[in-house]
This record gives sequence, structure tokens and C-alpha cells, in this order.
Amino acid sequence: MKFICCQLSLQQFNDLFKKSIYDFMSRHRIEYNSARRLKLDCLDMFEYYKNKLRKDMNYYEQIREITKNIPTTIVDFSLQRDRTNPPTQASSNFITNKEQGDWAEDLIFRAINETSQNYIAVQYGKSDDLIAGDKGFDAFYNDFQDELDTIGKRPDILIFKKSDFDEELGFDISNIEHSKITDYVKKAIAGLEIRSSAFLIEKYEEELTKKIDYFTKEAIDIKNNIISNTEYITILNNPQKKPYLDILQTLDNSNLAVLDFRRPTWRANDVLKQLSKEFSDLKTCLEEIRKRDYLSITPKDEDLRVVYKWIETFNVPHFYFQVFFDKSYGISFQNILQILTQPDKEGEYYEISTDIKNQNKTTIKINTKKTTQIAYKIDEPKHKSIRREMNRGRLLFYVTFDGGTAYLDIENLKQLLNIDDF
Repeated sequence: MKFICCQLSLQQFNDLFKKSIYDFMSRHRIEYNSARRLKLDCLDMFEYYKNKLRKDMNYYEQIREITKNIPTTIVDFSLQRDRTNPPTQASSNFITNKEQGDWAEDLIFRAINETSQNYIAVQYGKSDDLIAGDKGFDAFYNDFQDELDTIGKRPDILIFKKSDFDEELGFDISNIEHSKITDYVKKAIAGLEIRSSAFLIEKYEEELTKKIDYFTKEAIDIKNNIISNTEYITILNNPQKKPYLDILQTLDNSNLAVLDFRRPTWRANDVLKQLSKEFSDLKTCLEEIRKRDYLSITPKDEDLRVVYKWIETFNVPHFYFQVFFDKSYGISFQNILQILTQPDKEGEYYEISTDIKNQNKTTIKINTKKTTQIAYKIDEPKHKSIRREMNRGRLLFYVTFDGGTAYLDIENLKQLLNIDDF
């Protein structure tokens, strides 16, 4: 549909627009109820048509369309991946995190295979017990980099229908050359990227609730203390200071997280100094209430690009699972991308940051409260300390994890994976 700029009256433009829309709908066989009149503007019309087309798209094509609407300042899917060099040595913290990640992957792997009647989980993600400093690690690392450039990043787990499961390949295909299992991988109904976090999310949220309740009470007490003080009210009725009184009068439990103001610096007399301090304390309460109040699923922008490459290669739906030590949550890769196309959801659904612990790489932090709980309870694993001797007599001490049980929320899992049975 094409509009030509010319001198048209508003009525002429509306008539032309309506005719163009109706012609467009007719040409592409898009149904509408003429009795209810056409109430779509141009943007709605094209969005409607794109959604209709998406029903005929395969999974990868849908993902590709969504990426076009993500600002390149967040993730630029057109960028070539930067190949990295092998690290020279591992730290105790790195190995502990790797062991924790391996435990989380095994936890979900076992939970699915011990619970499902119709599906089988298969270990797929590239992994090895080698760490930086071990003989053969550099070759392993460079092979991994080659694979990222060729097919993208393998998810940790693939889920197959039992009828598609290859018993000869078994439950672990992580070390099989990708070219030998391409057709098999394409039969999977889902790929799961498993992340772990050393938190008890229930305890975290309990403590957070206590914190928010405390600063909420403090803020309301400060408001009431100011309003009940006649000297303060006299000062605030001054036209120059009236905006501060307006803030107090609108402040309540429902808007503490959104109200903001500049700290006053009144010092002309003791009463003004004290009133200024009251507002400063109130500002501190509001800042504490506004601080990020959630644990998150945290893919880096470079992660999203290599996952996208894998989806482009295999056309299999992809999901992120975050495993805490008491519960687990999941979100689809598609939903992550859709959230990133909606800037109005930044802050509540996600935030973007560059963390020192992530080498200042851009990280998207997805609020777990906006994801799906897929394990309502987790029995903690056993853990023990390990001593590992490296080259030249260097010693590393780290923690390993074993066992534990994840109790899956079957209905939530079915909804997330878009399957009718389990």
C-alpha cells in the first residue's frame, strides 16, 4: 500500500485511506466484519497482517521477524561474532560455577526423564571436564569456537518425543560431531539452556518483601510527620515550595515506586533545615523501594546472537531455564525477544546492564516474576570440597554438587513448551 503526498483535505485523505485499507484486505483475503466498521489504523492493519502471516511461518522465520524490531543498541543480530582466545588458567570460583551449572543441567535432565510419559531429555550441550591449564584444553576450546561460528550455541538439553528418540545414540550426544546428528537434532521439540543461581529465591523474596514493607512504612510516617506539623505546612504553602506539598498530598502506598523529586537544600533557619532533612529521608526511602527487586534470567547480548544462529540452523524452539536451589523458572527465547521490542517494559520486565563480573558485556536481566515457574520445589544437593592439582604444583579447591530433586509443575511446563501432553 503506497500513499503519495499531495494536497488533500482531511476528508479526502480519510476516504482514500479507507479505500486503500479495504483494497489491501480484499487483495490478501483478510476477513473483517463490515457491520462493525473498520476501526484499524495503518499500523494496526500491518500488524494484523503480519500476525496472520506468522501463522504460516516456521519457528525460525517468526524469530527472524521479531529480531527486526529489536533496537540494535540492545542486540545487533547483524554483527559478526567476535572469536575469543582460550583462557590461560581457571580459578576456583570458575570451576565451582561450572560444577553448579552441570548439577543444574543434570537436575532438569533427570526430572524430565523420571516424570514424563511421552518425552525424553537428551544431553546435547558441548561440554568437557577439561579446564584452562589442562592438556588438550586449547584444542577443545578452539573446536567449540568453530562450532559456534558454524551452527551456533547448542542448548544444554534437547527434548524429543519418545517416538523420535534414537536409542543407539542414547541419552548423551554432547560429544558427537554436529554434522553427524543434524537431521536428528531437527526432530527435537525443544532445546533448553540451563542456567543456575546460588540463591534460595523464596528466601530472597521474603527478605525483599520485608525491606519494601519497612521503607514503605518509613515513607508514610515521614509524610504524616510533615503534614501534621503546622510550621512545615506554613512553609510548604509558599508558592515556591508548593510542589513539595503537592507530592506529599498525592503520595500513598500505590505510587511510592514512581514518585520522585529533587532533594531540597533549605538552610535559612533550623525549621527549614529539619524540613529539608525530612524530605531527604523520604527521598532515600523512595530510592530503596525503586531499586531492582528481583532475581533474573541473564542472557548476554552475545548469547542471544549465538542462540539465534542455532535456531537458524535447526528451526527448533529454544528456552531458558533458571535453576535456583529451591525453585526453577523458565522463559522462551521468543518471549525474551518480544519483551526486548517493548521499551515500556524496561524496568519492570527487564533491565540492561554492563556488569564487571560479566567482563562489562551487555547483559539482559529478565525478571523471574515475569517468567514461568517450572519446578515448584527443589531438594538441595549434597556438596563437598575437591582438591585439584594443576601444572607446576598449583592447587585449586572448589565445590562439587550431587543429587537433589526437582519437582516439576507439569501444567506450567506444558504451557511453556506449547505441548498438550507430558
